[in-house]
Amino acid sequence: MCELTEFLAVKCGISAERAFSLRVELFRSFGSSLAGLIALGYDVHPDEYHSYVHGRLPYELIKPDAELRELLLGIPQPKILFTNSDRQHARRALQRLGIEEGCFRRIICFETMNPHLFRDEIGANSSPPLPAVATPEVILKPSAPAMEMAVRLAGFGPHRTLFVDDSERNIAAGKAAGLRTALVGKRVKTKEADYLLDSISRLKQVVPEIWGGLEMERGGDHGATAMRNDLDSIRPTSPVGA
Repeated sequence: MCELTEFLAVKCGISAERAFSLRVELFRSFGSSLAGLIALGYDVHPDEYHSYVHGRLPYELIKPDAELRELLLGIPQPKILFTNSDRQHARRALQRLGIEEGCFRRIICFETMNPHLFRDEIGANSSPPLPAVATPEVILKPSAPAMEMAVRLAGFGPHRTLFVDDSERNIAAGKAAGLRTALVGKRVKTKEADYLLDSISRLKQVVPEIWGGLEMERGGDHGATAMRNDLDSIRPTSPVGA
């Protein structure tokens, strides 16, 4: 039994079989088990959920990825890590991959999108106290509020941002938000995907203007202006599966 199924069984007082079915139902209806539990009125704090579900994951199975690190460091534009995971999980995964947080201009994670779910901690240091929220919404990809928040926090126009993700649903949401999109790890290109990569390592081959524009600017070629426009229209982001 995986950690998430076990958490649902314990929290809801149900069998492992029912917990597995509930996990599927919550994901389909609410986008995540945590979002579903909160929407249904269960008393569960995000930190409790994440520490249980992620706390016992076999992080030792994640091996350093020198190729990915080199790819990310070689991208000349700012990079934003946009994940549904909590910050601690994202940090541990990056550490295991051998990728420094400083590789990214910003990390947009669960806590970034859901500060209202931590109102007790924030309210304890606030004067006057923050008003209560009856049924708080959990904001996650692929919801429109999550995509809009990510675009706003990234600080670039969506048409100048390349959104890279391995989920068709997230890619569709990114396209709806006006982003340029690259679907990773799939064999079939969806209509919402501008690019299809069988692996993130293929980014340079599939979207060469990220690098080529910079090289042409330095080379002083007559085509530099056109290539610079292509480059300026792309602000690549780097995904971690959530």
